[in-house]
Amino acid sequence: MTVIPVLDPVVVRWSAPPAERGGRPLLVLLHGYGSDENDLFALAPLLPPEYVVAAVRAPLSPPWPTPGYSWYPIEGLDERRPDDVTAAAARLVQWVDAASDAASVGLLGFSQGAAVALQALRLRPDAFAFAVNLSGYATPGALPGDERLAERRPPVFWGRGTHDDVIPAELVDHTVQWLPDHVDLSGRVYTGLTHSVSQPELDDVVVFLRKRLDDAAPTAPTP
Repeated sequence: MTVIPVLDPVVVRWSAPPAERGGRPLLVLLHGYGSDENDLFALAPLLPPEYVVAAVRAPLSPPWPTPGYSWYPIEGLDERRPDDVTAAAARLVQWVDAASDAASVGLLGFSQGAAVALQALRLRPDAFAFAVNLSGYATPGALPGDERLAERRPPVFWGRGTHDDVIPAELVDHTVQWLPDHVDLSGRVYTGLTHSVSQPELDDVVVFLRKRLDDAAPTAPTP
């Protein structure tokens, strides 16, 4: 198993200063392979403003000449070790525990970041309100938190494209089978979309995020 370094809090990008974060819902953004925290943070102005957004940088550097950072190593497109995904997710959970006094914490990841988001949800089913899985997958293999996750069934949005040839078909097939048994699944397959995020997908994500705010809003007392 790869040793995954601790996440560096200095390079996290926040949408709000410390004084404006407490007690608000937190949305953690997890970028894909070869990217960095600036990538998904560009979406922050388009997301519901009620969320405090934190874009975290993955802790590993891919082999040269690949730019950016990675959450876990990929030895070719078909080699993704489940233990490495779990180790990366454990580092994310560690960072969230140390960094957040939020009212709730949701996760939004792309590709590798989406796999880590789902794995973190499995490690700590009661710690996260929801997850957004964009062009990612559920990692094969059982984890101790899976039974609790299936009981709690947090909301998960899964978006992917019909022309995405980056995630191996067997991982997509596994995710199709696994997610409905463990989470309250919603999402969409986008015709013609490659391994990327489209405007229609982003629109659907915003609807999903607003619904999570509605779910968390206190119910008015009956007169």
